[in-house]
Amino acid sequence: MAHTCIHWFRKGLRLHDNPALMAALKDCKQLYPVFILDPSLHNNACVGINRWRFLIGALKDLDGSLRKLNSRLFVVRGKPEDVLPKLFTKWKVTRLTYEYDTEPYSLQRDSKVTSLAKERGVEVIYKVSHTLYNIERVLEENNGKPPLTYTKLQAIAKTIGPPKRPIPAPTMDDMKDVKTPSSENHEKEYGIPTLEELGLDTAPLGEDLFPGGEQEALRRLDEHMKRTKWVCSFEKPQTSPNSLSPSTTVLSPYVTFGCLSVRTFWWRLTEVYRGNKHSDPPVSLHGQLLWREFFYTASLGIPNFNKMEGNSVCTQVDWDTNPDYLAAWREARTGYPFIDAIMTQLRQEGWIHHLARHAVACFLTRGDLWISWEEGQKVFEQLLLDGDWALNAGNWQWLSASTFFHQYFRVYSPVAFGKKTDKNGDYIRKYLPLLKKFPAEYIYEPWKAPRSIQQAAGCIVGKDYPHPIVQHEVISKKNIQRMKLAYAKRSPESPSKSKGVKRKAPSIIEMIKKKAKVK
Repeated sequence: MAHTCIHWFRKGLRLHDNPALMAALKDCKQLYPVFILDPSLHNNACVGINRWRFLIGALKDLDGSLRKLNSRLFVVRGKPEDVLPKLFTKWKVTRLTYEYDTEPYSLQRDSKVTSLAKERGVEVIYKVSHTLYNIERVLEENNGKPPLTYTKLQAIAKTIGPPKRPIPAPTMDDMKDVKTPSSENHEKEYGIPTLEELGLDTAPLGEDLFPGGEQEALRRLDEHMKRTKWVCSFEKPQTSPNSLSPSTTVLSPYVTFGCLSVRTFWWRLTEVYRGNKHSDPPVSLHGQLLWREFFYTASLGIPNFNKMEGNSVCTQVDWDTNPDYLAAWREARTGYPFIDAIMTQLRQEGWIHHLARHAVACFLTRGDLWISWEEGQKVFEQLLLDGDWALNAGNWQWLSASTFFHQYFRVYSPVAFGKKTDKNGDYIRKYLPLLKKFPAEYIYEPWKAPRSIQQAAGCIVGKDYPHPIVQHEVISKKNIQRMKLAYAKRSPESPSKSKGVKRKAPSIIEMIKKKAKVK
């Protein structure tokens, strides 16, 4: 039987390593590649302007690739459970294919859509390709429970064996008997909207540093894989949070949107590593991809993973509700230039280095402002190009010392941490030009500069730039005690008794290298 198929693009915005798309092409006479702008996912509360731009760029790129195969993308708007049944009828669809997604919203949505499809006699095929492994298989290997340590995940991955190899993109040969019907009204009915048509304010947009799309993803991957020595010696903790251009690959947005297959990334790294001495997980590039699997597995296996309440592995903490502090953090008005520069880069560019995320997350939660990690999670979800439900929730729990990481007495200094890799404060001068004339001695602590220096710099603290919102030296000590109380309530075997607080805190690099060993 020749099928009329919808391949439903959601994440997985690519042609390479797309097994669900290839399943759609088998015995297929008509193919409708569909993307749905779903109001539950694609709204301005969840999606910031940089993220919108990336998505629209990725859709244009995908449409361009499909057109080269005499096909094209159909963009429709509405809830999938409303939109798809109408399309099943309109196009006389007999098969629906999609890439498996483990987010709670996605699982509910896909369950509804699958039932509606089956009622209408539509065959449903889904394939795993957004993660290295089938996450359900990882859970099965661990008796149905998520591994809560990295080393445990590594052991399970070893049992399963290497990830599946990626499959090639479809060719004209694969499409020779397949047609994508198209009408003169295609653009009007199913075209990709512009940012303006979506009613978005494009005024805040700066240069498009990370253009969305599969072609750009593969170009960047090729570029990085040529740097054999850099790839082989890569250790995440040794990269800089405040370099003026990224010190990591910035392939994460492309993996998040599925413009780049994570399996393609893994196997390209394997080729580069072959025959060379190279770094190992957790700090290597393979290690970074395994961290992604770690959080995906936790997010599927732990109910309410993105919340504190009802989350069985999360320490219950009496976080404060302080809208003023939260707004100051979100809007880069904390009075700590390192923190404010990071939050400015995040808003302007949609990306910040992993260790910069550590610094601002610790500052918002257990370090200084004592605000719930759930609030930080919402801001990151909106502003980060690589905002990923599982990784975002997992990393915020980690950095607030709520789950996975329990050495809450190790606090990032909003002054000293940035100085380690950027003594002169060039990063601050770039993102907070108001402070650029301050001498290096005061750039991280402008409130300490004598009035004459503030005047010469053209920036008076308290008038042009805020005073620090809290006194870090005082509040961080108080917060360590508050965290200690939360841990004491949690269980009698609470890690790190008071003597642990007094010992000399190891460096950030030692701390991250120990990530894998955290119980």
